[in-house]
Amino acid sequence: MGGRVGRVIDRDELGRLSAGSRVFAIGTEESAYRLTLDWAHSVIGSGVELVTAGEADPGTLCVSITLVGSTTALGEQLPAGDEPARAVRALERRLGERAGAVVALNLAAENALVPLIAAAQLGVPLIDGDGTGRVFPLVEQTTYALGGLSPAPLALAGGSGELVLLETPGDRVEELLRPVVLSFGGWGVAACYPMTAGELARVVVPGTVSLLLRAGAPGAPRSAAAPYGVRTLCRGRILAVEGSTGHGADLALPSLPSSIVVQESAGLRRLVRLEAHNEIVLALADGAPVAMAPDQICMISTEGGMVVDVDKAEPGLEVEVMVVRAAPVWHTDRGQALGGLRAFGLPL
Repeated sequence: MGGRVGRVIDRDELGRLSAGSRVFAIGTEESAYRLTLDWAHSVIGSGVELVTAGEADPGTLCVSITLVGSTTALGEQLPAGDEPARAVRALERRLGERAGAVVALNLAAENALVPLIAAAQLGVPLIDGDGTGRVFPLVEQTTYALGGLSPAPLALAGGSGELVLLETPGDRVEELLRPVVLSFGGWGVAACYPMTAGELARVVVPGTVSLLLRAGAPGAPRSAAAPYGVRTLCRGRILAVEGSTGHGADLALPSLPSSIVVQESAGLRRLVRLEAHNEIVLALADGAPVAMAPDQICMISTEGGMVVDVDKAEPGLEVEVMVVRAAPVWHTDRGQALGGLRAFGLPL
């Protein structure tokens, strides 16, 4: 990794990272999050070195680590504990090369902690960055893919000792991965997107681990976790949660579409409709679009300050709707195709 020693994430910093990772995290299941945090505490030892992709030797093999499947399933079917290391070692055997660093696919809640666990188990640094700058539901929806890299070969380790290696064109990974994850019991840890540190430096969203460490400090503003800025769209009360009109019904996303109607509590007192498919992908205020994917749209509870998951939204809940701007690469034509409205089955 060269002669420079980066920042070390120790037990104290782990607490800040975990707090920062929840600021804009959707789909977090409390028991799974607590389990993963305890898991990280159990393996972190004296700490994990945090380095930038540019500080690594350009030829260093880097591997992206992510939890795939259902966090609810993780909370119900406990890990053996060695899943991240087993997945990486399997990928190393396939490639005939040792990994010199790991990097996150995304940094939401459990997925900020699992790469740290992998780095601790393997004794390698964690790269300061990730492959989305926000969260997308599919393994293929990454800045790594936008940079021309493939998630495969991909190694998937399950909680009951399962291990599967997928070799397939990158655009078929999700199609093949989903039934395998279900057969594992609903979750697994994937080691994917093998690349050199030189390639990673070109495609990573940089500095996002450091941002979460700052955002998790006591008294830090929520905006500290947003690498490219955040704005409040409205504050109000959920009036209704409605079923889908059918848009995107043939899309292989792990949820059904729905709509959430929010009555703005001040200002213009607009009716804000949030169209969701796995996550909120479009916001309409009095019928006019005011925010859309690839930017991330979140409902924040005004009482607890936590992100409200789409499937837990209910009438009467007071929320603040916030828009986290996506990394610039997501606003290119290729980025819009992979992470914009059409990627979620909605017309432009």
